[in-house]
Amino acid sequence: MSDMITADLVDLDLSADTKEAAARALAERMVALGRVTDLEGFLADVAAREAQMPTGLDGGIGIPHCRSEHVTEPTLAFGRSSAGIDFGAPDGPADLIFLIAAPAGADDAHLTILSSLARQLMNTEFTDALRSAESPRNAAALIRGDEPPAEGATEDSVAASAAASADAATANTAPDVAEAPFRIVAVTSCPTGIAHTYMAAESLENAGREAGVELVVETQGSAGFTRLDPAAIAAADGVIFAHDVPVRDKDRFAGKPTVDVGVKAGINRAAELITEVRGKAERGEVTAGAGAGAGTPVERAGESGDSYGTKLRKWLMTGVSYMVPFVAAGGLLLALGFAIGGWQIASAPSVMKHFSWTEIDSWGALLFQIGQVAFGFLIPVLAGYIAYGMADRPGLVPGFVGGMIASNIAAGFLGGLVAGLLAGGVVLSIQRIKIPPVLRGIMPVVVIPLISSLIVGFLMFVVIGKPIAEAQKGMTDWLNGLSGANAILLGVLLGLMMCFDLGGPVNKVAYAFATAGIAVQNPSNSAMKVMAAVMAAGMVPPLAMALATTVRKKLFTQTERENGKAAWVLGASFISEGAIPFAAADPLRVIPASMAGGAVTGALSMAFGATLRAPHGGIFVVPLIGSPFLYLIAIAAGVCVTTALVVALKSMRKPATGTTATAAPDTTAPAAGHKQPIAA
Repeated sequence: MSDMITADLVDLDLSADTKEAAARALAERMVALGRVTDLEGFLADVAAREAQMPTGLDGGIGIPHCRSEHVTEPTLAFGRSSAGIDFGAPDGPADLIFLIAAPAGADDAHLTILSSLARQLMNTEFTDALRSAESPRNAAALIRGDEPPAEGATEDSVAASAAASADAATANTAPDVAEAPFRIVAVTSCPTGIAHTYMAAESLENAGREAGVELVVETQGSAGFTRLDPAAIAAADGVIFAHDVPVRDKDRFAGKPTVDVGVKAGINRAAELITEVRGKAERGEVTAGAGAGAGTPVERAGESGDSYGTKLRKWLMTGVSYMVPFVAAGGLLLALGFAIGGWQIASAPSVMKHFSWTEIDSWGALLFQIGQVAFGFLIPVLAGYIAYGMADRPGLVPGFVGGMIASNIAAGFLGGLVAGLLAGGVVLSIQRIKIPPVLRGIMPVVVIPLISSLIVGFLMFVVIGKPIAEAQKGMTDWLNGLSGANAILLGVLLGLMMCFDLGGPVNKVAYAFATAGIAVQNPSNSAMKVMAAVMAAGMVPPLAMALATTVRKKLFTQTERENGKAAWVLGASFISEGAIPFAAADPLRVIPASMAGGAVTGALSMAFGATLRAPHGGIFVVPLIGSPFLYLIAIAAGVCVTTALVVALKSMRKPATGTTATAAPDTTAPAAGHKQPIAA
């Protein structure tokens, strides 16, 4: 860790009174050493991580951290506050603040070192030593694990005390492990995999030693993970999951008494978790395998307190995310088939019966028919993976069956949504039934697929399938009836949705609505207009950011200008996510400007009557667009609107306090703008 923290990165008299000010003060030291290239961009990444979950820990510790493209090398800054700063810890303000900055592509070795620091923070001797350190040099040495410089007896005695405590802890470990009659395996993981993952592991291991149990932890962090020995899992009497992201290969732990909590509970309530899992083991409570209880993919990925509405959104997004690749592949193949063979290619005979290597129409028919097969999976995949999001793998069979029935009875996109939710709910209900242990082995393979498919099939065919099909037909007829002002208003709405969260749930709803309309053999003209408007609006944000970084470079950081170059290609390819780096750094300006441009483009595309049968491709499928020249004008208009707005809004903003103070000594040298903080 010698190159990760130096005395220049230590502030023993941190005067900040808020967590934002503390992060800025420590980040400015990183900027001054060239470890961070863009102060505001990095602080935006820190704030985004903080918004996911507070980083305050019991014992007076604050550990803000993130992975960021603005970080050049793994860096740690330390600040000590006499007044204390609120980082959201249950026991009050923090006086020891560690700011951890990891590059977006940090290597495993550095992340392993950072994990070691996270474990040290659970050692009271280590934190006490930091509180008594008399100089930045000594504090940096303590954090690195080096021998503190000989500046006085205090530092030497602190180091000796810490070393003695470490030796004592090591000496005490062996007898506890040897005598432990109860064995626990645990998995810890957090969103960034830098700090909380390893702190929870250390806390659990310490609590295990105190409780006299044998506890082994698998840390699934950013540095990767080493799987627990299968023999250790088999011999375990209980399992603890302390995680805020999905536990990888969770099925390994099926059939064991299990406690499943968030990662902060692993840090703050380790002893309680051990007591809880021992209690479950004594009562004979075990998990029923994949998909049971809180083991679903959505619940593993979310917070333990997620509302039903939040879970519902995640279930639907799971299905849509798996469906989109089928949409892109199938839609582009269909479009290429039409481009090569013309519209009449839809009535061509099967290529199994007639295919000529030298006839262009045969190749067009081949592409079209492969695309038809891929498109045929849309509704089953949507339903199957909604059910998977709810109930894990046991939900796949009834989900796919229900989705295929929805497709066969013309219930369409709505039918797929209902079938997926229905299948997941049926499986979860079956899993709540108490099953004799002798039958558990065949439940996920035979019993659950059989019973759930029968129930879902009956309901879709006999009870709810027809009403859903009628509703789908009604929606299609409404869409076909749109014209004039109504069509333009729909274009505005779709444009706003596509640009609101740039690839997020709202964006995906608009995209799914459009693709569902063309996911039929002969889509209506109105459905193809909707698809054209959606793709045009989705191209606007990245193209506008690329243009803005070109025409007004001084308003953007060096990193943003580099991102702008990539945004040209991403926008042209209909990848809205190309604008995310800009929106993350400055959401209050970029997102409203993007939505305004998207609304203009969606409205113009609908007004011009542009049509599109391909669900993806950007400018590369322009030859397949109806009214292509007017379509490009609609995109250009939206790009200009967004560019003008974002430039105007950024020009009006006041310079950040830290940036102004830093840049003041060298305001005559704009070419070195991103290096000016070195003067601080």
